[in-house]
Amino acid sequence: MTDVDTLDFAIVVYREEDRWEAEMLPMTLTSDLDGLIHALRQTPSMGTTIGMVAVGDDFFVALRVFGEQVDVFLSDITAAWEWPLAQQVLDYLDVPVPEEEELDSVLPAGDLSIFADLGLDEMELGALSGDLDLLPDEVLSSIAARLGFSQPFERAVDAAIG
Repeated sequence: MTDVDTLDFAIVVYREEDRWEAEMLPMTLTSDLDGLIHALRQTPSMGTTIGMVAVGDDFFVALRVFGEQVDVFLSDITAAWEWPLAQQVLDYLDVPVPEEEELDSVLPAGDLSIFADLGLDEMELGALSGDLDLLPDEVLSSIAARLGFSQPFERAVDAAIG
């Protein structure tokens, strides 16, 4: 499903010469987990590469690639009922799609400690992803600020959405 009024974007964040850089990724990667992982692996980084995807006002996905290791976090498992990317993330994590009666709860899936070594612990990521007053792009912006790459992230989002 795609709605032209929603805010969808995919951003890659990486370290270059001791500073964070961020760039937009092709919009097609907002529905292609394998393509997203491939793109993150192609990014020239001296260390970890982070991917952040916002899909409308429904959910976000955060990824972290370091060599062959790929950590993935999905903000809401119920998004798998409507969105291919969320379904692909659950498949990747080997997490079952929730039953229809479970669709009224917002539950994350994946690695809550994905950014713990960068200063965002599991409790804070869980609280941010469960805050129903925040849209996915706002949560990702907050995560970027906490991790120290707010300015490059915001520039990349501005470039992605025009």
